[in-house]
Amino acid sequence: MVRAPGNWKDGEAMASFLKAVMGSGAAALAATAGLAAFTAWNRSRAEQLVPPDGHFAEVNGGRLHYLAIGEGSPIILVHGLGGQLRNFTYALSELLSPHHRLILVDRPGSGYSSYSGDGKCSLAAQAAMMVELMDQLGLDRPLVVGHSLGGAVALAMALGHPGKIGGLALLAPLTQPIEAIPQVFKALDLRSPMARTMLGWTLAAPAGRLGADAANAQVFGPEPVPAHFETRGGAALTLRPEAFVAACRDVEAARGEMAGIAARYGELSIPVGIMFAAGDLLLDPSVHGLPTVAAIKGAEFKMIDGGHMFPLTQPQVTADWIMERANA
Repeated sequence: MVRAPGNWKDGEAMASFLKAVMGSGAAALAATAGLAAFTAWNRSRAEQLVPPDGHFAEVNGGRLHYLAIGEGSPIILVHGLGGQLRNFTYALSELLSPHHRLILVDRPGSGYSSYSGDGKCSLAAQAAMMVELMDQLGLDRPLVVGHSLGGAVALAMALGHPGKIGGLALLAPLTQPIEAIPQVFKALDLRSPMARTMLGWTLAAPAGRLGADAANAQVFGPEPVPAHFETRGGAALTLRPEAFVAACRDVEAARGEMAGIAARYGELSIPVGIMFAAGDLLLDPSVHGLPTVAAIKGAEFKMIDGGHMFPLTQPQVTADWIMERANA
């Protein structure tokens, strides 16, 4: 998940930024150059700490970075906002790979996947890219596991490409229209592409590093942050400027598309399971869990203790449930 660098809003962020540059002259320009230099250093450092793990596939709209491991019936795992495929290799994949062929994918714009489409990178566009990757790899009706925002993409895959998906196993998924952005992600609620790029190359990285502990406490709470999340979990990549811009696009896409996705749940005729943790501080199970299960014929719901990032903090519980869904 992204470590959000503050509580800016679009106009406030741009106004403050421009005031600093225009009002203080050379000193502010020097500070801006320094921030950009720090961002470039941090970007290089992140890519050294977390290099690509898998292969690249050219698809319509961009290039996807993916990792294929294991043997058996196929499962695709789709990470959440600001995440990366190492969110799943941290612990979960080693429990699933002895039983299933796993395809772990960086969503377009996240990790090492790129997007070259219309600039918006809608959830529908991301879903289409994932399905094209499935076709290239010869996957027949895989189970799609989606965590958080990845759950919304998984739902878009099933709704937009009927017959392609065998079932959905959704982990703390975003499933309903967004009424309010979680506090930790307020900084990503930027509508202007210029604001996203300018902040991504100046303030996002240093502010994100300074606020990492507080942000992670919200993302993982009430559970502790697991050791080596920056590297083993891929979190270092979230503070690169392109990751910040992509996460802002994802927030905009979710705000604009979730109502339309939720309105179509009655069309789903594949097995669907939703798993939430009762202590989730980001997405309320009573909003994104139970109403969605009620709207999908035959859907099943499971509640456990813990927080939003239980795929990392409780991998065995998560793996057992996913394998149950794979056999549903």
